[in-house]
Amino acid sequence: MKKYKPTTKSRRQMTNVNYREFLTAKKPEKSLTYGFKRSVGRNSAGRITMRHKGGGHKRLYRAVDFLYDKKNIPAKLKSIEYDPNRSAFIGLAVYKDGEKRYVVVPKSVKPGMTFVVSEKAELSAGNRLPLKNIPVGTFVYNIELKRGGGAKIGRSAGIFAQVVANADGYTNLKMPSTEVRKVDENCWASIGSVSNEEHHLENYGKAGRSRWKGIRPTVRGTAMNPVDHPYGGGEGRQGRGTRRPKTMWGKVTGGRKTRTPKKYSNVFIVSRRRTGKSKKSQS
Repeated sequence: MKKYKPTTKSRRQMTNVNYREFLTAKKPEKSLTYGFKRSVGRNSAGRITMRHKGGGHKRLYRAVDFLYDKKNIPAKLKSIEYDPNRSAFIGLAVYKDGEKRYVVVPKSVKPGMTFVVSEKAELSAGNRLPLKNIPVGTFVYNIELKRGGGAKIGRSAGIFAQVVANADGYTNLKMPSTEVRKVDENCWASIGSVSNEEHHLENYGKAGRSRWKGIRPTVRGTAMNPVDHPYGGGEGRQGRGTRRPKTMWGKVTGGRKTRTPKKYSNVFIVSRRRTGKSKKSQS
């Protein structure tokens, strides 16, 4: 991590990933980029469905390949690049037939490394093969949940899942959340863990950096009026005033399970994720 001299109060706390150690290109591949409009927390009707989003620096979108539909053709990583739309680093992969694609790169990868998407690929970082061909104990990322559906799980910085078992046409995966889930053994996954594992140690240091990222301020419920929040109102500073913690809309939080009881994917969960204070002691 990169630290700064305490020239100001915010600079004293600020930490950042030392990108010079990892990145090898400053400008993206023009043919794989395009402009786009961010949703900034709005749905298709334009209504806010996720608060505290908006503004931020304009971004150029990199078309990252999550389908990996070029099989049995080796690819070479030409460069490691920054992507403003995700926490992981991306790499420009040049396939043997000349096609270029962006891919999420694994940890400790360097330009010049080769990878291949094949059922008979070696168990080396970046290679991609079906879960049934991956031995127990291996770390994987970019995992499919449906065959041919593209990578859906394990795409964020420093993340990986672990193969726990192979049986009855399914592979048991221990997810980053500690949940153990069954996935079809014919689904594909990449070997290794995602790059930029120091991302979670980053400290923005000042409010302005959050605004650059498109994160707007969060107002405490107790600072609001009673009409705006269950915690609002009162003379001076007041406690919560309600028996259970609630959201702005009165929905109970803090321990109540919110997962749909009859959700279609319940049958694929071998053990639920650990939650609460006991999670750290058990992991």
